[in-house]
Amino acid sequence: MAGSRTAAAQPQPQPRGARPRRRLAPFDWIVLLILCIWALVIIYPFYNSVLVSLVTQSEYTRSPFMLFPKHFTSVNYRFVFETDAIWKGFRVTLITASLGLIYSMFLTVTLAYPLSKKSFPGKALFLNMVILTMFFGGGLIPYYLLVKNLGLVNSLSSLILTAGVNTFYLLIVRNYFQSLPEELEESAKIDGASEPVILWRIILPLSLPVIVTVGLFYAVDKWNDWFTAVLFIRDPNHFPVQTVLRNIIANTQVKNAASGVPPAMQKEAFDDGVKMASILITMLPIMCAYPFIQKYFMKGIMLGALKG
Repeated sequence: MAGSRTAAAQPQPQPRGARPRRRLAPFDWIVLLILCIWALVIIYPFYNSVLVSLVTQSEYTRSPFMLFPKHFTSVNYRFVFETDAIWKGFRVTLITASLGLIYSMFLTVTLAYPLSKKSFPGKALFLNMVILTMFFGGGLIPYYLLVKNLGLVNSLSSLILTAGVNTFYLLIVRNYFQSLPEELEESAKIDGASEPVILWRIILPLSLPVIVTVGLFYAVDKWNDWFTAVLFIRDPNHFPVQTVLRNIIANTQVKNAASGVPPAMQKEAFDDGVKMASILITMLPIMCAYPFIQKYFMKGIMLGALKG
């Protein structure tokens, strides 16, 4: 009997690879509760925006901070999709963001590559000049006068050429290039490869995580840019989608910004619902890109920021 009690008192061996279960202390429960409340505080505004865009004005008036609405309607989304300005803005944004992304990535990569070389003459001088732009700028008026003298005002080129290189992204790519083994380039040079061939055939394939990550950052910046169009674009047909959205939100009556929308639909839609629908529609394309390249984020940013 004593032997059986001793055997029963002994802890049972756990399966190989299984982790021991850890009990949560009272402090852990407090931290978990705080994190859950904080998550709800962050998520609810987005959730409420979705609901406001899907309900009628009467229901929104009765309960602005709703949780589970009784009736849904798609009139606000139909109002936005019937508005010509949104579609024109999407077209302009797709053109400028695509060309601007290629332009910015080309400048960033071709500038980061020589700055990552120890043997590059004047490397310290050029690098300090690049870093200086992070702290000092010429000002808004000289910036506008420069673009005006170049003849880019009221042109889509002003939305592309005026935002070439982000200094912070440049330093991330440069540090990543520095972390790559120098032996790869030396062996390629022995085989007769030139610098452009080394960059295109060796460096860029090995730098895919940071290239994709920085490329997404550029894409988000250009997709969300509205202030550049406010400065330089006069023709409403050349407004990007974020500037169109800004004008819709700024208007006291959203109906004044509508074009081609049937009068019956203008009566059913209401201002806040149209605003929220416009925000969600413009957020959706760039949000859909995140799941496909999320795996590159941590690897690209951590290696690019810590190495070098």
